[in-house]
Amino acid sequence: MLINVPETVVADALRGIAAAHPELTVDVENRVIVRRDAPVAGKVGLVSGGGSGHEPLHGGFVGPGMLSAACPGEVFTSPVPDQMVRAAAAVDSGQGVLFVVKNYTGDILNFEMATELAEDEGVRLAKVVVDDDVAVTDSTFTAGRRGTGATLFVEKIAGAAAEEGAPLERVEAIARRVNESSRSFGVALSAVTTPAKGSPTFDLPPGELELGIGIHGEPGRERRAMMTSREIADFTVDTLLEDRRPTGPVLVLVNGMGGTPLLELYGFNAEVRRRLSERGVAVARNLVGNYVTSLDMAGCSVTLCQADEETLRLWDAPVQTAALRWGR
Repeated sequence: MLINVPETVVADALRGIAAAHPELTVDVENRVIVRRDAPVAGKVGLVSGGGSGHEPLHGGFVGPGMLSAACPGEVFTSPVPDQMVRAAAAVDSGQGVLFVVKNYTGDILNFEMATELAEDEGVRLAKVVVDDDVAVTDSTFTAGRRGTGATLFVEKIAGAAAEEGAPLERVEAIARRVNESSRSFGVALSAVTTPAKGSPTFDLPPGELELGIGIHGEPGRERRAMMTSREIADFTVDTLLEDRRPTGPVLVLVNGMGGTPLLELYGFNAEVRRRLSERGVAVARNLVGNYVTSLDMAGCSVTLCQADEETLRLWDAPVQTAALRWGR
């Protein structure tokens, strides 16, 4: 691994983020990443966070048009409440703060505690839980469905609404609607290796894949012999549409898990688009790349979000972060 020692991986990465992105304020010691112009007068703050190892989620999404701040925890480990309280205080302009939380037990508990602490300090807070993964219900780290790729859609679309000056209640409602309109499904082609362990965290023999994997290497629905890109796309799209059939055009995220080349992801995207067309689903927007990753895991996930006129307008709105940039 391209590291010094496992104990300093997160701090070293934060120092590198600070060096590469002067538009951000990076507190390495307290592990908080904040857009440099925060708090922005008249604007709702958006704060998210989670375990490191999923980059660019969440620190790569801090900036105008998206998150106000992010709190990175240790690898695959929730940030602590103090980080979240510090982030909320740093971005609160008096208009309130929205916490965007992926549905993992540690994240839920720590964000709930942070909400109580921040409210005691006078910050008005709302919280939206992302739970878009259709693969399994209840799994390692999770009660209910896991939060995965839809986190990007929630942060981008709610972030755009906040940038426009929407009040906290409206930003929260938009974030909830995006989550409810989104479904995700992931596939692992290889196991993930964490810096602390230094070896694969689960056994996935060569020539096999796992359907429905989680972003921490949690078990999926089943293992099969290796399938072609076309076969994986058919299975994934059909599974998503079985859970929720959209009644209009969709946003499509074809997301890499960290170890799959873009050449393969774009080829897979072609197969996803083919299958959606065969199933009569129109695509309004399409994003391909590594956005919600799992360290070095080879694999991919697909997220569909039913879109309406407002959703598309907010998706297209300008954004300027380390990982997403358009319209500015």
